[in-house]
Amino acid sequence: MDAELAALAASGATSLVGLMVSDAWSATRGRVARLFARGGDEDQVAGELTAARDELAEADRNGDEEHRADIQEEWQLRLRRLLRADPEAAAELRALLDEIAPAEPSAGGVVINNSVSGGTHHAPVIQVGQLGHGTFGSRRG
Repeated sequence: MDAELAALAASGATSLVGLMVSDAWSATRGRVARLFARGGDEDQVAGELTAARDELAEADRNGDEEHRADIQEEWQLRLRRLLRADPEAAAELRALLDEIAPAEPSAGGVVINNSVSGGTHHAPVIQVGQLGHGTFGSRRG
């Protein structure tokens, strides 16, 4: 498998696992099932996706990052097999990823990525883009 398809499989698995635990999953699940089934038993794939989603939700509740990584790795392997067996599936996967990827910000827009990891946090997390008329953290006297 060439590097581009391997990267596509990795990106696809990351997006898929992220989607599974998001509100957008119900609107996307059928399309993902069709992609993996490729004319086969779509209901079986849909059931496997639902089972994976349930496992992810439990892993997230338990803070089990290892199990979450295992699930992502499993779907990455499935994507690699799919792309190896049917290279035309790459175009469909790219189209799906383009649709589910967050839109690029408009000119002058700001992209903010937050990452909270490790342990249990017992305090609120507050994200502020601009305070008053100044920039981040500016105060007016």
